[in-house]
Amino acid sequence: MKREKVIEMFSRLRELDPHPTTELEYTTPFELLVAVILSAQATDVGVNKATRRLYPVARTPQAILDLGEEGLKRHISTIGLFNAKARNVIATCRILVDEHGGEVPHERAALEALPGVGRKTANVILNTVFGEPTIAVDTHIYRVANRTGLAPGKTVRAVEDKLLKVVPPEFRLHAHHWLILHGRYTCKARTPDCPRCVIRDLCAWRHKTPAGKASGINP
Repeated sequence: MKREKVIEMFSRLRELDPHPTTELEYTTPFELLVAVILSAQATDVGVNKATRRLYPVARTPQAILDLGEEGLKRHISTIGLFNAKARNVIATCRILVDEHGGEVPHERAALEALPGVGRKTANVILNTVFGEPTIAVDTHIYRVANRTGLAPGKTVRAVEDKLLKVVPPEFRLHAHHWLILHGRYTCKARTPDCPRCVIRDLCAWRHKTPAGKASGINP
């Protein structure tokens, strides 16, 4: 996608939603960290239902450690892979208490050293909590970047690296949320809502959904 189209694309997305943010519910950096760990292969809606039960009981690393792994499981059992996620959250809480004074670290290396935290989760925390212009590429962003021609790539990391090059600095802080929301609600995997897409004319995808029809074509 040419630079002028990229600028137009993000200008339109910004006009629709000037201040986008995550749909995960949280009030502290730690709560967001736990929510993102829990969100792997789960929906934000499902995670929010679980954390609404968990956070009134335990919302700090030490409180979750006091709850224990089995106690934590009871609060998150509705989420897929909850056994493994409970182990990761408990292990993460122990590191936060022992090595970071119970605070979420600002450094990428320290974040990625936490159990259950990979590059994508670290990017979410760095962007949403600390205001860094990182772009966490999930399945939605990977799909949008490839379909539109914005930043095509065969791997998540390739797409991330390309996005950081092609997204103008003025849009980079919120690019992650604009793209994920566009992929979640408009540029969906099986039924993209092309007729009502605000960037339809800028998109390079050849299989656009005609009005009144659905497409089962994946990225």
